[in-house]
Amino acid sequence: MSKRVTMRAMRTGETFETDRLMEPSAAVAAYLAAAAPHPLGVEHVPLEAAFARILAEDVHAQTFVPADDRSTMDGFAVRSADGLAARRITGTVRMGHAPPGPVHPGEAMRIPTGGVVPLGADTIVPVEDALERDEEIIPTEAPQAGGYLTRRGEDMAPGALILTAGRRIGAAELSVLATVGRVVVPVYRRPRVAIVSTGDELVDASIRPGTGQVRDSNRWAIAGGLAALGCDVLHLPRAADEVAATVAQIVAGLERADAVVLTGGSSVGVRDHVPAAIDQLGAPGVIVHGLRVKPGKPAVLAAIGARPVIGLPGNPTSALTILDAVAAPIFRALTGERAGERAAIATRAAAPFPGREGWTWYVPAVVDAAGARPLVLRSSHTSLLARASGYVVVGPHPGHVEAGAPVRVVRFLGAS
Repeated sequence: MSKRVTMRAMRTGETFETDRLMEPSAAVAAYLAAAAPHPLGVEHVPLEAAFARILAEDVHAQTFVPADDRSTMDGFAVRSADGLAARRITGTVRMGHAPPGPVHPGEAMRIPTGGVVPLGADTIVPVEDALERDEEIIPTEAPQAGGYLTRRGEDMAPGALILTAGRRIGAAELSVLATVGRVVVPVYRRPRVAIVSTGDELVDASIRPGTGQVRDSNRWAIAGGLAALGCDVLHLPRAADEVAATVAQIVAGLERADAVVLTGGSSVGVRDHVPAAIDQLGAPGVIVHGLRVKPGKPAVLAAIGARPVIGLPGNPTSALTILDAVAAPIFRALTGERAGERAAIATRAAAPFPGREGWTWYVPAVVDAAGARPLVLRSSHTSLLARASGYVVVGPHPGHVEAGAPVRVVRFLGAS
């Protein structure tokens, strides 16, 4: 039985066969195996344009960093073997210059933080640990070999792997790239994702809704989530609540973008047309339709050729939650970003978190001094996730979280 027939067998009449719905992790694994999304090629950008991009090649150190032993304190470079004896000050190390000469027994040399340690010296006496008089110093504590200095190559040595492909480039990574002289950086191309809202009730955000109408807010939430994942966003016109209109917009998206995300029209009612539209456009088509989750059960994971087509529910909370909690790995596969643990707040449940045994619930939560508290889950509420600190994954086993239990509040994509 093909994947498409299998997915159709999961829907009967106007309802899902809930006992055959997939858990989100299994659904994503099935999707990745069937559609095999992958990075879209490599481009080279200047260092100033590399922030937030995904590194496409491993980076190895070519030289020792630091290139010399360096002081970590303002003080005096000395020989530890001289103990507490007085030392004669013979010179000063200047930043950006080689030491003026070596340090011999009974000598000391002034040195700033970061200064190159002169030959012969094996430790630093900090200014506050030295009595200075008549161009001599006397340590107040016996210096220890290796004290207050960084050894040559302690940070990086030639050939050492310092950044791995698939890593998102942040401020710290920019510093490393500059340190090793990588002023042109290989990064994966950012995928372009077309967003299509479906629904006859939707109007632009700039328009005052009439009776039965709502502003199209989902596309902006999804655009923000996709941007946080490292995608470029292409907004397409809305599609009417019919299969032909949806097909036309998916085709338009596939012509201009690397993936398409739709919101609305993915349930199992008469007017829910996204799966039917996708099924007209080619293999592999719908890979997963319906998840054992709340919110977002009617989500669609599909592909046309190698291009993902993701159908998100129409309710605002459901749409953004499924993008964040389920579809994000698909888009990370396109961007080339290596999977990692999501940013989360570790705390304790200040109140019980509801769920359902055998299901995965993504319960929005607020965090305060007492811990995490669940918010009442209403899929149709637009402001719910903006009021939340993140969400707690409840289930599938056990199907609830008791008050006092440790929880992780997963931060939403792009959360500040």
